[in-house]
Amino acid sequence: MADEPLVLGIETSCDETGVGIVRGTTLLADAVASSVDEHARFGGVVPEVASRAHLEAMVPTIERALNEAGVSARDLDGIAVTAGPGLAGALLVGVSAAKAYAYALGKPLYGVNHLASHICVDQLEHGPLPEPTMALLVSGGHSSLLLSADITSDVRPLGATIDDAAGEAFDKIARVLNLGFPGGPVIDRYAREGDPQSIAFPRGLTGPRDPAYDFSFSGLKTAVARWIEAKRAAGEEVPVRDVSASFQEAVVDVLTRKAVRACKDEGVDHLMIGGGVAANSRLRALAQERCETAGIRLRVPRPKLCTDNGAMVAALGAEMVARNRAPSDWDLSADSSLPVTDPHVPGAAHSHDHVHETARENLYT
Repeated sequence: MADEPLVLGIETSCDETGVGIVRGTTLLADAVASSVDEHARFGGVVPEVASRAHLEAMVPTIERALNEAGVSARDLDGIAVTAGPGLAGALLVGVSAAKAYAYALGKPLYGVNHLASHICVDQLEHGPLPEPTMALLVSGGHSSLLLSADITSDVRPLGATIDDAAGEAFDKIARVLNLGFPGGPVIDRYAREGDPQSIAFPRGLTGPRDPAYDFSFSGLKTAVARWIEAKRAAGEEVPVRDVSASFQEAVVDVLTRKAVRACKDEGVDHLMIGGGVAANSRLRALAQERCETAGIRLRVPRPKLCTDNGAMVAALGAEMVARNRAPSDWDLSADSSLPVTDPHVPGAAHSHDHVHETARENLYT
């Protein structure tokens, strides 16, 4: 185990300041500082508020992770950071911090992709990823079907949302129902006491001529909002639990149906689900049911590893080190639209090594 790479990962793509430390595929620390309460009164994440919160939380969260892992920063074999996609300002805080620590410590720097990290985190739960891996990623900003032959270098998008992502739809419907922010957990909770068949909400992009693997939740969101408005206009009470259950069922029905179809079409006998919405209890249950019927093995990390966290970034960073991928250059910057086809942002090794030697001399002598 001591021969496996020890990597610290920094995640600041949205409102969570996450710092994780892994050794190979073993999780040693997962420290998170959330600013969600600061965004709740706005009904959504405010980029400037998130960036300032990252600035305040960064150093204490890194120190907490190192203490939890029982390691020194000098012991690290590398530092990984989310370079994109995400909120530009928030990403810049994380990238700047990672570059500063890597430079001072003389450690390799790895700018990695947020979506690829969500896939790689499953290694901390269920061991090495099969190759290829079929992944369904669902969060507030992304709903994607991805096929990865090598998580460090080869991730191919099969389908993605063309409008609202699943998590975004949950937040908007929760706002219409006056349930607060974030919407995913609260709708999940209310839905457990409702009837998912009580209201026939539409399933977007499921027609015979629609794209097989793309998603659309804007129409569903509008249909639910209009149904609620009609009830209120008629002076009737809105059955919050039934609405929550029926809306949630419409979302997870489409997600799981398309994911299982992709596995069959590509000849992949397993499915990995990640991202914040993967913590949804109904999504996990329906995915398990449909995968068992189709003879597909399901891999879903525990809920804490599904939401944004530093552990997932560290996991991908450790894989980069283990496979001898080139570290990033010092001109690494945040890329809010970094494509998933770029699992990491490599650089020219010779210039990176030169600066590392300078950093080691500055720090240790």
